[in-house]
Amino acid sequence: METLFVHGALVRDGAWWWSPTAALLDRAGVRSRAVALPSCGEASSEDGASGLTADAAALRRTLDEVDDPEGVIVVGHSYGGTVVAEAGHHPAVARLLFVSSYLPDVGTAQGAIMADEPDPVSIGDAGDGRLTVTGYDATSFGARFLQDADPSTQRAGWERVTAQDPTSFVTPTTAAGWQGVDSTYLVCTDDRSTTVGLQRLHAARAARSVDVPTGHHPFVTRPDLVAEQVLALR
Repeated sequence: METLFVHGALVRDGAWWWSPTAALLDRAGVRSRAVALPSCGEASSEDGASGLTADAAALRRTLDEVDDPEGVIVVGHSYGGTVVAEAGHHPAVARLLFVSSYLPDVGTAQGAIMADEPDPVSIGDAGDGRLTVTGYDATSFGARFLQDADPSTQRAGWERVTAQDPTSFVTPTTAAGWQGVDSTYLVCTDDRSTTVGLQRLHAARAARSVDVPTGHHPFVTRPDLVAEQVLALR
């Protein structure tokens, strides 16, 4: 049963973010890969779609390619959970794993999910109509999003910050692909980006939740914990 990883907002190179966990899964005989998101400039969109709509279509196209009677496990991180929701139900999806992520109801936009956070991530115009994080450098980004990683990993993460189509954040979802699918939610209890309270709100919608003592990116900093949960879903 293959695993597909859908990364969060305002970063690129999902394969890099996922690679520490992918290596452990590979040793266990599990194939995995990251989905390229058009809104982050990683792939071209189709039919003129943009933002969340284009990302969800990219996930569906990847799922269409699956040739495994057991289906796949889809891992959604942060904004990636909203992409999973918008992609809707797909026969190839066997299980879902959410990591500090979101299971939004139909009609909910990503920006609205984050609106009540007490210390929201600062986002502004990248100068070309897209949005990007503002007011951060490698050190402050690492301290907020990768505080449990070493300095070189923090710098590598910062190098993968990118601008994103603004419609990713304002487009209401039209589907809830998480509903009716067996799922696990990883609550990152040391997360400095998404509050534990917001995580638990969405975790309550999953079939089960597991606390992990990590920051926002456990698949980078504690890949053993994430791989363990992927394998438990097989």
